[in-house]
Amino acid sequence: MIVCLCWSSMAIYLISQGKGQLTIILNAQPIDKIMQDISFPDSLKQKLNLITEIKQYAVDSIGINPNDSYSTVFDQHNRSILFTVSACEPYSFKAKEWSFPLLGIVSYKGFFNKSEAEIEIKNLKLKGYDVDVYSPTGWSTLGWFKDPILSNMLYKSEGQLANLIIHELTHGTIYIKNNVEFNENLANFIGDKGAEKFLINKYGISSKQYLNYLHTKSDEYCFREYILQKIERLDSLYLLLSTIESDKIKEQKKIKIITEIVLGVNRLPLFKRKEYFKYSFQAFEEKNAFFMAFSRYDSQYDVFDKEFKKKYRLDLRRYLSFYKEKFR
Repeated sequence: MIVCLCWSSMAIYLISQGKGQLTIILNAQPIDKIMQDISFPDSLKQKLNLITEIKQYAVDSIGINPNDSYSTVFDQHNRSILFTVSACEPYSFKAKEWSFPLLGIVSYKGFFNKSEAEIEIKNLKLKGYDVDVYSPTGWSTLGWFKDPILSNMLYKSEGQLANLIIHELTHGTIYIKNNVEFNENLANFIGDKGAEKFLINKYGISSKQYLNYLHTKSDEYCFREYILQKIERLDSLYLLLSTIESDKIKEQKKIKIITEIVLGVNRLPLFKRKEYFKYSFQAFEEKNAFFMAFSRYDSQYDVFDKEFKKKYRLDLRRYLSFYKEKFR
């Protein structure tokens, strides 16, 4: 009976997800049609042209598999249309996992319906999980459908946009079932290095676009390394917590360290320190789930970077080709 209920719940979820994706895909407009729309801002039309260039560069110079994604535009009217929920146990860095057809086991769950996401969040919290929810600016159907450009993407800087597009296209090129941490870390790395190479190729190594991207990445790297180090401190605390201690005492010790971590952000050498300090306050609400997100997306960056530099001599196309062959 329980098994039947679980499958019924999963079927309802998958139907809802399918409807959400199809609604967006079927209501997306071809780029050519948007370019002829006189009410669409010229500045955003320039970003559409830029996305076409990014995609072509990713295929020609990086080795991303070609597909029909990002040839249409969905106007989200500045609304969040996708919500990603992840969860973690309160006193260990063990992520909540879900199993889906084709994708396998993943440590997050997406929703196109905000109320459904809120129900999931409530249920997870009732079970004692620390929960994180965010609204991504893009997603990948792994090449199964024609992923559209979401209108909010167009407000990103040139470097951020290149990173996002190449990140998502990497998922459509390489996706390892049941290994979300590898998939996201690799896509983050390829997206980052691909964006750097695209900006240099298009604007030059001394350009404002490239230098702005380096400043942004410098902040991200500094903050990321700081958080990853502090995850180890929290993990050490959880290993030392006595099984006889009450949850109240455990939570007090946990919040004490989280407070020290957040305050420490204000001492980091960041270009946009105030923004990161404000962002870090999410750790009080999301707790372990906040920190787990960095492990999911960034914990292997230095491993990839070392391999990329020493073994592949900064040849991103050859590096991606290695993984394509390895997981073919």
